[in-house]
This record gives sequence, C-alpha cells and structure tokens, in this order.
Amino acid sequence: MEIISYLIYLIASILFIFGIKKLGSPKTARQGNFLSSLGMFLAVVITLFDQRVLTFEYILIGIIIGSAVGAVMALKVPMTGMPQMVGLLNGFGGGASALVAFAEYYHIMNTAGTFDVATGVTLVLSVLIGAVTFTGSFIAFGKLQGFITGKVVKYPLQNPINILLLLMVLAAGVIVVLEPANDSNLLGIAGVSLILGVLLVLPIGGADMPVAVSLLNSYSGLAASMTGFVLQNNMLIIAGALVGASGIILTLIMCRGMNRSLMNVVLGGWEDAGSGGAGSGDGPQGDVKSVDAEELAMILDSAQNVVIVPGYGMAVAQAQHAVRDLTNILEKKNINVRFAIHPVAGRMPGHMNVLLAEAQVSYDKLFALEDINDDFPNVDVALIIGANDVVNPAARHDQSSPIYGMPILNVDYAKTVVINKRSMNVGYAGIQNELFFYPNALMFFGSAKEAVNKLVNEIKEL
Repeated sequence: MEIISYLIYLIASILFIFGIKKLGSPKTARQGNFLSSLGMFLAVVITLFDQRVLTFEYILIGIIIGSAVGAVMALKVPMTGMPQMVGLLNGFGGGASALVAFAEYYHIMNTAGTFDVATGVTLVLSVLIGAVTFTGSFIAFGKLQGFITGKVVKYPLQNPINILLLLMVLAAGVIVVLEPANDSNLLGIAGVSLILGVLLVLPIGGADMPVAVSLLNSYSGLAASMTGFVLQNNMLIIAGALVGASGIILTLIMCRGMNRSLMNVVLGGWEDAGSGGAGSGDGPQGDVKSVDAEELAMILDSAQNVVIVPGYGMAVAQAQHAVRDLTNILEKKNINVRFAIHPVAGRMPGHMNVLLAEAQVSYDKLFALEDINDDFPNVDVALIIGANDVVNPAARHDQSSPIYGMPILNVDYAKTVVINKRSMNVGYAGIQNELFFYPNALMFFGSAKEAVNKLVNEIKEL
C-alpha cells in the first residue's frame, strides 16, 4: 500500500506541474485547471485509504457541504466578483492549514506526549502563516467588496507594533518547541497571528490588491506546505510549495509592473493613495477637451486601428459586455480592434483578461504591455475605459511623481486618445493625470457601461 501511495503521489505531482504550466496560456488554461484538479482528487483519495481512516461519516458530511457551497459560489458569483472570491478561497486555505496543525498537535500530545524540534517548528509556522492568511484574506475581501475602505490605512507606530507582535509569536513558538505540553502558547500564537493578519493587510490600498491577493495566495501555499511537514505527507508538501513559489513569483512580477518593491506595497504604498480627490493645485493644468457619444462615434467610424485599454472602472461598471458589443460593431466596419492589458489593471492578477473572456472577447485580441507598446504610434484611436495611473505619461519623465519609473501603456503616442471617466478625479496614486491635458486627448465622461452603450447606439446609426 505504501508503494502504491507513493506512486499515486508522484502521478499527482506531475499533474500539478503540468497543470500550472498549462495555466500559462489562455488557450490551455481550462485543461490545466482540470489536470491540477485531477491530481488533487487522486492525492486526497489515496491519502484517505493510506491513513486508515476509522470512519468516513464526517468526511462525507464535509464533502457534501463543501461541494454544495462551492457549487453555489461558482454559479452565483459574477465574474466581477472573482477578486473577492479568490480572496476568500485564500483565507479558507490558510484557515484549514491552521486547524489541521492544531488537530495534529492534540493528536501527537494525546498519543506520544511530545514531539521533536522539526515537528514543533513546522507546527508553529503552519499556525502562524495559516492564521495570518485567514484574517488577511478576509480584510482583502472586505476592501474589494467595499465594506472596508480601499484607502491606505495607517496608524501610529504601525511598523513597530507589527514587529513587536511578530517577535511575540516567535518567542511563544520557541516555548512551544521546548515545552510542548502547554497548549496555551500555541493558542496565543494563533490569536496574535489573527491580529497580525488584519494589521498587515489593512494598510494596503485597494489598487494594490492584485499584489496583496497573489501574496496571500503564496502564504496559503506555504501554510499548506508547513502542515505537510507536520503530517509527514509528501504530497501536501509538494502542492503547498508549488502554490507558494508560483504565488511569490507572480507577486514579484506584478511589483515589477508597478516599478515598486514588495515592501513598499506591504507597508502601505503611496501616502496619498486612494484619496479620490481632484488633484492638487500644483499638478498638471490646461484645457480639457471633451466629446459626446455622437462625436466619438464619428471619430471611431473613420479609424482603421483602435486599441481599447480596460481598467478597474470597466470592472466596477460591469461594462465588459458593452465593450464586447463595441468591438463587434467596429469589426463589422472592418476596423482592427485590439486590447492593451496592463499587468496591474484591476483588482487581481489577470482581472481584465477574466472579465473580457466572460464577455466572450477572443484572447487573440488581448495584448500585454510589452507586446503592444511599440505599436501605439500606428494606432488611430486609443480608447481608455476606467484606467488612470497606468496611462499617465508622468511616469516616464516626472521624477517627483510617485509613479515615476512605473511601466505604462504608451497611449499618448496614438493619433487620438479618448479617456472614459466619470469625472476628473485622480487615480489611486493621488495625482492628476497629465494625459487629460494633451492636445490629442479627449475626455468622454460618464459611467463606462452607460457611456459605451450610448456610443454603440450612435455607431449603429452611422
């Protein structure tokens, strides 16, 4: 049985690796998801048989309840709610790891009465990382859902308090390893870790949630891997390590996309981030030209190459279907339409890709920043829908700007730039976008969904 279990674990590990590899391409993502799910199914089944479970009653109850909840969430949660759902799932993973570590602690103490140093260290780390992931993910969920402010939240002695709490956890962890019989220390670690999760994620602004979500995803994988060491389960170690490594790689890629360090994001980002004001008086100034739907329809009707830049405003307004209708009607007029996707557009990794896919926009039309930036001088119209800081030219030349050095989409090089926004309010970085005042820029005011629908109706009448 042991040989069979190791063989199944090996097969499951291979399926995980190939599944993650296939997730790297939109065309094979579904297949990758299936392979990874199949690998996990095999791992769970062989583990249940190999560990000689005494009763399957509670396991079956958990499977039925969990499957029902999962099915309802999958069917009911809209694509615009995917960031929140991903945040919750990260939290559930971290919480599960912490609970399993606690269960194994009591099992060991009731049978052997003690454990070695390696088991104690991994047990403490499992509880610490799992608890931090649990509460941190729920704070991220609240920020994305809107019932917790999306602004940067800072408080006096923020960093010293976090460091003090972490030192307290580490000190208690040493005591757990040296004196395992007293469970109050492990309970204290869990309690402080839950508080630490809240304090670590609360200062992160809403627009930094793509980084926070991918980082929390990495945490959940590390927690699972630590729990695997506690249980001495190789499959859990491998699966957790894969999630942890891929999550941190994605986090670093997204930080590079904003030209910011991970510590800058985690410690609260920009001071004025998320202020939502109209910009300071010493910011870019000039005349702003605006167009209505009828005028913009005529501009698009005479274009040959159009690039649409989606942002969080499109997600908030749930305008992806209207954008799809706009794409279809322009293509019927033999106009080449493409989408330029910034790596941190939206509120989770790949947010814009997911929304456009849900609206059945072909993946062949979606281009990453590095693949389309050089072609903007050949673009007749760049239509920006709900994006702001990721198209601000100040990032290229203004060394005093908080976004200086951040890679942006070079939309200002297009012949005509149209920016759809509800108002002239600043973006997440708290600065005015100088693109609004460029001679080739036009403002198209209104909520994305309503504005694009009006535009589609006007184009139909031409």
